[in-house]
Amino acid sequence: MTARAHCGEHPAAVGSQDKSSGPSWRPWMVLDIDIACPVPMLNAHDETGRRYGGAWVLLRVFEEPVGSMRLRFGVDEIEPVAVVESVPDDVALLIRDRLRAAGVPVPDDATGLLTSGYQPTGTPPYLLRRQTILEAGPTVTAVVCTRDQPEGLARCLQSLQAQSYPRTHLLVVDNASSTDASRLAAAAAGSAGPFPTRYVFEPRRGLSNARNRSLREVTTELVAWIDDDEVADPHWLCGIVDGFLQEPEAAAVCGVMLPGELETLAQYWFEEYGGHSKGRGFTPAVFSPGTRDQHNPLFPLPPFGTGGNMAMRASKIAKLGGFDRALGAGTRTFGAEDTRALTEILLTGGVVRYEPTAVTRHFHRRDYQGFRSQLYGYGSGLSAFYTSLLWDRPLLLPSLLRLLPRALKELRDPDGLRLRSITDSFPGEVLREHRRGMMRGPFEYARARLSQ
Repeated sequence: MTARAHCGEHPAAVGSQDKSSGPSWRPWMVLDIDIACPVPMLNAHDETGRRYGGAWVLLRVFEEPVGSMRLRFGVDEIEPVAVVESVPDDVALLIRDRLRAAGVPVPDDATGLLTSGYQPTGTPPYLLRRQTILEAGPTVTAVVCTRDQPEGLARCLQSLQAQSYPRTHLLVVDNASSTDASRLAAAAAGSAGPFPTRYVFEPRRGLSNARNRSLREVTTELVAWIDDDEVADPHWLCGIVDGFLQEPEAAAVCGVMLPGELETLAQYWFEEYGGHSKGRGFTPAVFSPGTRDQHNPLFPLPPFGTGGNMAMRASKIAKLGGFDRALGAGTRTFGAEDTRALTEILLTGGVVRYEPTAVTRHFHRRDYQGFRSQLYGYGSGLSAFYTSLLWDRPLLLPSLLRLLPRALKELRDPDGLRLRSITDSFPGEVLREHRRGMMRGPFEYARARLSQ
């Protein structure tokens, strides 16, 4: 398997002078490299001659995602040996572990990885498990909630129609789009692929209204959500189902969201800020009442998961009342309906599994103002999330007050999960905009809640 490029679908404007794609910055290619296969040479130029500044690489072994790395193009070509030498030490340990599990003789003291690939003596455990899931897993409904994004919706649905998982249903919830384009995109996808695709129109604006509508529409116990600005890895739903099978008590399973492109500086900055994982990485994790001493459910950083790659048992989330209609995109608060739902599962004794083999790719906002607004929304959503908790659970106030010093430290600590990945080029005004959103979130939540 060679590197699979996911760049080039949306060419960046040449010579743009705005902050998100200035002439001194070059786009980064986004690649998959499977270390079990011959490692390719990376060329800084594509077939049109355009030069990239670097490569963001998802590392796999026998197709299993195990880590990521960034390689900057200081020269025109990066030789295969330089690629494997750049693999982070912790990821190299995981790779060697997967190689041994597949019967590849790797000495315990081995430090280097081969560039020529590896031949397993049998089927690797990850692929064996996936085959079992393909043969006998339960039916799952993949839901796309959308509003006035027909091109992104079509791209997302195309990736869902290419899923390897055979027992798949698709549902599009149109959240009050202003034109008929989303319905037409859903119809075209349904006629072009193997999986049945339903379309419903939800007239009440707000992502929580759309999610709650999907819960009323689905007929399967497992429901997985993906956003209309994402595409799914071909084995995304296999990973989601695997998460539920490996953790039968789980009420929710969340996967990992990776960049779909890094064509502008704004997109690169978003990923530098932590993207959608913010340090969660590629190690599976289980959150439950028994893990509260390791990860407090009231402090979701690194995140338990994110709504653009999240699946739940429909009966479980419906029993908890669904999603808070005062939270989420399309409301005054801009976000955090997913965080609130996952936290509610944990507070009521449920189990959430983070399953990094369930991969989606997100196309971050390309323009600087969109990036700035997104960070404002994240700040607003975060403080609105805590306001929603206190609104419904006022007895949590002492626990939240005890967490306050830790939260304030994390907000300002340059070595904390929120800030340690950013560099000097990261715009300080965006961080200030995030904090401004946090200041506004409680007021906006109260206004949204009282207007219902």
